[in-house]
Amino acid sequence: MAAIRKFEDLQCWQKSRQLSMLIYETTRKELFARDFSLKDQILRSSGSVMDNIAEGFGRGGNKEFVQFLFYAKGSCLEVMSQLYRAKDRTYITEQEFSELYQFANEISGMIQSLVHYLKKSELKGIKYK
Repeated sequence: MAAIRKFEDLQCWQKSRQLSMLIYETTRKELFARDFSLKDQILRSSGSVMDNIAEGFGRGGNKEFVQFLFYAKGSCLEVMSQLYRAKDRTYITEQEFSELYQFANEISGMIQSLVHYLKKSELKGIKYK
């Protein structure tokens, strides 16, 4: 495994960036685009996943990183919940819902795995070296 030197190296950040882009494309659909409240909320939530991973990484310590990873996971689950609302309002198809939901769920699992790794790690972050 290659060394992680910047937040962009983290696979969970890379995937969360992809999720944010997919959500953006999805919200451009005509009906979805007119629901300004849900559109804004799901765009903010999907962006928050990647932003919290980056911010936590930048804090320099595992304890703070873990805290921000939990924020990121919470935002990921928020996206998953908002996808139900989009599906229920027929802004997205069942297939679109399923693909986006599974992708978000995969990211949530990756974040949880990183949390588990950091909690067990003897290294406590770059600010402690």
